[in-house]
Amino acid sequence: MSNKQMYWFPAKRYGWGWGLPLSWHGWVVLAVFVGLLGVGFLIFSPNKELGHLLAYVAFLSSLLIAVCWLRGEPPRWRWGSGDGGDSRDRSQIGG
Repeated sequence: MSNKQMYWFPAKRYGWGWGLPLSWHGWVVLAVFVGLLGVGFLIFSPNKELGHLLAYVAFLSSLLIAVCWLRGEPPRWRWGSGDGGDSRDRSQIGG
């Protein structure tokens, strides 16, 4: 068995955050998130209970972010270079 840590969610190549899952664990988390979102739309009618629906979506989103934070690759700002750092030529930025 390998001692290498397996991340459920990889860091995005560009920007900050996580991409699509790398393992089946991550896919299960994502599927449960989407399924619970659907259930929320069935329980809380957007026409009648918009506040409750938004609170429910915010709660589920915060849980998903927490799982990504705990089980995903550490997030940092990325520009797409192989080392994950900011390797752009600064002379080309700006006007």
